[in-house]
Amino acid sequence: MNGKNKAKGFAAFLAAAVSLTGCKGYSDGNMKTAEFFAMDTYISISAYGENAETALDSCRKEMAALDARLSVTSPGSEIYRINQGAKKGVMLSEDAEKIIAAALEISEKTEGALDISLYPVIREWGFTTGDYRIPDKSDINRLLKNVGYDKISLKDSVLTMPEKFQIDLGAAAKGYAGDKAIELLKESGAKSALVNLGGNIALLGTKPDGSDWSIGVQNPFGEGYACIVEARDKAIVTSGNYQRYFEEDGRRYCHIIDPKTGCPADNGLASVTVIGGSGLICDGLSTALFVMGELPYRRSGKVPPAAFVGWILSPFLRIAGILLCIFAEGAVGCGGAYAWTSCEASGKSWRMVPPKWMFMIWSPLQMPRMPPRTYC
Repeated sequence: MNGKNKAKGFAAFLAAAVSLTGCKGYSDGNMKTAEFFAMDTYISISAYGENAETALDSCRKEMAALDARLSVTSPGSEIYRINQGAKKGVMLSEDAEKIIAAALEISEKTEGALDISLYPVIREWGFTTGDYRIPDKSDINRLLKNVGYDKISLKDSVLTMPEKFQIDLGAAAKGYAGDKAIELLKESGAKSALVNLGGNIALLGTKPDGSDWSIGVQNPFGEGYACIVEARDKAIVTSGNYQRYFEEDGRRYCHIIDPKTGCPADNGLASVTVIGGSGLICDGLSTALFVMGELPYRRSGKVPPAAFVGWILSPFLRIAGILLCIFAEGAVGCGGAYAWTSCEASGKSWRMVPPKWMFMIWSPLQMPRMPPRTYC
């Protein structure tokens, strides 16, 4: 059995981000960078401004505090305490309440594709411990009896859930941490910053020269990046089957579990990238969209308003389908109208200037060539 972790995906994403975000006419002496490990991933934060060092120190302390509070395995954490039993209700911290409230809203809007109560199943597969295994179907079915976001209640900062239920906020916590880092950087007076939490990107403003940040999204089929996203003041979050997985008998089992089956999502998708103003929403939504698969996006009328376009893209001689979706500003509770993004080919890359909300879905399935078309 060959276990893989997220470090490989992070390294490629970070390399792409660093290689694409150079600032013309701006001295490196004005940029301060902090690199450290927290929340089970490598974190890199680069900031520009007079108080950059102080801001980075504040970010480091905040990431450590969130790690201690939200860890599902640390006996002293808030989540660990909740998982010991919340049948009678547990008062939540502000951070936990915000993450759980957003996750439950995404769960409802995607018909349970995101489910924070999946922790016992994820643990059974070994994705929280690194001791990977394929569980017996009977064990999965037994554990699924204690899974269901709709059985979790959150009211007046009090969380209540049935006995034997356990939660894990890993599908949204890093996105929230990125949002918190951006808040701290703004408070310090920083005007320009890039936060990278293991591939989850949060951007503050533009580059110091006034141009948009250029972020490379990793090619899910191999080395390099599949496209370049040019953005400012956005979060860019990717969920993919190449980030954390193990292989057995020639088959890959990824860490993203389908709540309906209790097994790793296996629906033809390789990667989903969500771009928007909230890292918390982008993080949770990228997981949910990956689980849903490609067909429900086209057919379901119960997901937020969206528009789709499909065409053939052949990066590195590998034919793949790519779908773009621009969410309404009101998707998952934010209000407004949806619009197309502008895309243009640039060699083997794609440059995109994202609107308010957008997601990209990579599928290893070959799609017929077609003009842009609306599916909803």
